[in-house]
Amino acid sequence: MSASATLRVVAAALCDARGRVLIAQRPADKHMGGHWEFPGGKVGILESEPEALIRELREELGVEARGPQFCLRLTHAYPDRTVELSFWIVRDFAGAPRGLDGQQLQWVPAAQLGHQDILEADRPFIEALQRLLQ
Repeated sequence: MSASATLRVVAAALCDARGRVLIAQRPADKHMGGHWEFPGGKVGILESEPEALIRELREELGVEARGPQFCLRLTHAYPDRTVELSFWIVRDFAGAPRGLDGQQLQWVPAAQLGHQDILEADRPFIEALQRLLQ
């Protein structure tokens, strides 16, 4: 992928009733493999961001997200690609999340997210999320 290409990506903070947030570990064979991230993925050409987010959470985690709340948008340049990232909070979902792509999942208290090996592009969301969940 050329450095000039920009990927439109959505990501979600899936929150449970105990104030924890779900993060997923990127598979070793993917870009930035081994790091943790907020679940989500690429926005399709004809999709809105909420549609893409709901689809990605269904495909990756097997959950049905309802009423995602927009939180923050940013652009992040990695050495080999640029991502335009739209971050959402999902407090209402049906189903128990499971790693349908083989990814490891963990529930982390929101206050401890900063101690995880989260992707650099996702880090600005941690502070915004912690403010919103207080």
